Amino acid sequence: MTGLPSSHRATADAYDAVAVLYAELFRDALDALPLDRAVLAAFAETVRAAGSGPVAELGCGPGFLTAHLRDLGLDVFGVDLSPVMIGLAREAYPDLRFEVGSMDALELADGRLHGVVSWYSVIHAPPRDVPRYFTEFRRVLAPGGTLLLGFFESEGEPVTAFDHKVTTAYRWPVDGLAGLAGEAGFTEVGRMLREPLEGERFRRGHLLMRAGSGVTEVRAKGATR
Repeated sequence: MTGLPSSHRATADAYDAVAVLYAELFRDALDALPLDRAVLAAFAETVRAAGSGPVAELGCGPGFLTAHLRDLGLDVFGVDLSPVMIGLAREAYPDLRFEVGSMDALELADGRLHGVVSWYSVIHAPPRDVPRYFTEFRRVLAPGGTLLLGFFESEGEPVTAFDHKVTTAYRWPVDGLAGLAGEAGFTEVGRMLREPLEGERFRRGHLLMRAGSGVTEVRAKGATR
């Protein structure tokens, strides 16, 4: 991709550099995470109940979660900043669609999607930029569409930067992240917090959100793509 902001380019380059190792380490990670699988299953059931329609995993990495969502019965494709990650995803799952792209500037028409999964993919965005991501998620979701967020939870602290093994990331208070999504036109459906397992450092947060009736009111507040 050309013309990326410097923060996007830094994140893409960092993940390009570790893509092969990342894919090897995390390909089967969901097998040991029953609560995470339950949240993903609830997302899939919610999307299916609203009718068939396309779903995007934004920040899909090497594609293992996209494939899991496909196995849950969704019409899903993946988008990621890292060209190397997308190459690995296409190689591992040739039956699925994967594209290089940015979550805050998607090449999709308004209301095109019925579901969006952002699974630990806004964690690297500087906090001031997160509202822009949520505005874009709302733009591409049809009214009533479902958004699932996975993130590192700040455990009573404000937004906190930490030394993620790939590049700088941020832990968020669940209420703060839910509030920003609400300002972008989402309503909370449910949340799940789980404590860190052995080998994990931080509590994990998950938010299930529903898109409101339109994006006009969001744009009227000055939000831009």
